[in-house]
Amino acid sequence: MYKLLWSRYRDRKALETYWGFYAAYKWKLLFVLVMFLIKASPAYIIPVLAADIINLLSGDPPGGFPEILKLLIFGAVVILQNIPTHIIYARTFSSVSRAVERNLRAALCTRLQHLSMHYHTSNKMGVLQTKVLRDVENVETLTRMLMDNLPNITMTMAVAITVTAVRAPLFIVFYLILIPIAVVLFLLIRRSMVQWNRDFRISVEEMSGYVGEMLRLIPLTRAHHLEERELSRAGERFEKIRETGFRLDSLNAVFNSVNWSVIMVFNLITLCCAAWLYLKGIFKIGIGDVTLLAGYFNIISGAVMQLLNVLPAMTKGLESVRSIGEVLECPDIEQNEQKREVTSVRGNFEFRDVSFRYDPEGSDALRHFSLTVRAGETIALVGSSGAGKSTVAQLVIGFIRPTEGVLLLDGEDMNHLDLRTYRRFISVVTQETILFDGTIRDNIAYGIPDARDEDIFRAVQAANLTQLIRELPEGLSTSVRENGSRLSGGQRQRIAIARALLRDPRILILDEATSALDVDAESEIKNALDHLRKGRTSFVIAHRLSTVQNADRIVVMGEGRILETGTHAELLARNGRYAEMHRKAAMLN
Repeated sequence: MYKLLWSRYRDRKALETYWGFYAAYKWKLLFVLVMFLIKASPAYIIPVLAADIINLLSGDPPGGFPEILKLLIFGAVVILQNIPTHIIYARTFSSVSRAVERNLRAALCTRLQHLSMHYHTSNKMGVLQTKVLRDVENVETLTRMLMDNLPNITMTMAVAITVTAVRAPLFIVFYLILIPIAVVLFLLIRRSMVQWNRDFRISVEEMSGYVGEMLRLIPLTRAHHLEERELSRAGERFEKIRETGFRLDSLNAVFNSVNWSVIMVFNLITLCCAAWLYLKGIFKIGIGDVTLLAGYFNIISGAVMQLLNVLPAMTKGLESVRSIGEVLECPDIEQNEQKREVTSVRGNFEFRDVSFRYDPEGSDALRHFSLTVRAGETIALVGSSGAGKSTVAQLVIGFIRPTEGVLLLDGEDMNHLDLRTYRRFISVVTQETILFDGTIRDNIAYGIPDARDEDIFRAVQAANLTQLIRELPEGLSTSVRENGSRLSGGQRQRIAIARALLRDPRILILDEATSALDVDAESEIKNALDHLRKGRTSFVIAHRLSTVQNADRIVVMGEGRILETGTHAELLARNGRYAEMHRKAAMLN
């Protein structure tokens, strides 16, 4: 799996990338190929045996029963060996294809975990799910098709050409004419096939992304009676898939029908020519050999047709290879390799003239931000939407790095740290609490599989969850659905707080943690948050000024800059931007 992750995919052709997926299993694949050729040998040998039997019967004098019996026994052995060899072939091939399927999905998921948060916010969840599920399945289907068809086609042609060269060399000319015909047919349509498969793949990814978004928005859609609007939007995307899929199917239909017609006409012409040459005495061979050659030519024609029919599926599979490569080769990775592992954190931060922009061509989301934060201090970030508050939080978490300036953690530049190990000392509680389908215990102990019951109960108590747990029929073992749909907003938030407490973080990020709650729920959670912040370096992002009045310092932001800093009382006394915000909040209340 890890070899797949660190392979080079840029500037490589799809076939080269595809082979890289299977390179570790090349000897097993060679064994699979040998088993296939052995199991499929009756298809090549039986026509020769049939020709020999006809030659025996039409000879002068005709052959006897012992010769025919020998051919019969030999043919039966060749046929019956297919049973064990096919089982060996199928099991060995399945072990390889399923292992690569597993490795690809594991590599994609690993890469997705390593990619930056900017990558994830720039791509829809449904698109990434399609790459992990559908594209990997297409690669496995491509491999199965290749192993079931290409060896058979290759061996069929090799045997037919070899036997023909021995028994009727002149007939080779017809084979040599057939191959260029097939190549020309493929080249005429290849470019359109590649482009239309790409268009279809992109439209499916877009549809998958939209469906995921639509499912998340169903409560909002239903609440505002927007079902028809969403169905209309869905219809537009489904229509696009229908159009691109229909265009691709039509192209494949034209390709297959033209191939079949041209090759069948050529087949008929060849057989007529062969009969005429036999009547003229140019082909001086037995009747059985004529039958053999006619049969072999039909087999080769069928093999060529089979190959041409495989090509559209190959194009589709290779497009999925390119799609997987887009993720595996993506350079937007959070670089942590060979950087210092963080083993302890005190919680001192220093922003030195930090600026950050999300788009290289856009404006700065944060401008010349300078701030020193002492360990254990609570810093509240307030300001209007777009002021840069969440950008500061993302810098602290390490999701993004400064475009300019330096951010120091305990006196060391965070660019020199392994941020994965640093995040073991962080907990984040956001406005949108994320819960998964499992028990309350599982959700609280997420990421701490060896959490002790007494530690969990202490976290539950500190988060004011005790009463809720007592009221639930199964207590901590009560199952919650995905996103905690069975719980109220306040209950979900307290579970998130208990999760943060159990981690015992040194650094705490509270991002609008109470903005979605009513006044009563906010009041219930306030004590839990105060307990959570105690002794920890905390960054609190809030619109409700009532939630930050006890912060050690309040940083008022606007357009990515610091407008003013101080305690609640100091800022009110200055009668600046914070005081203005406070007066407006009082009027609304």
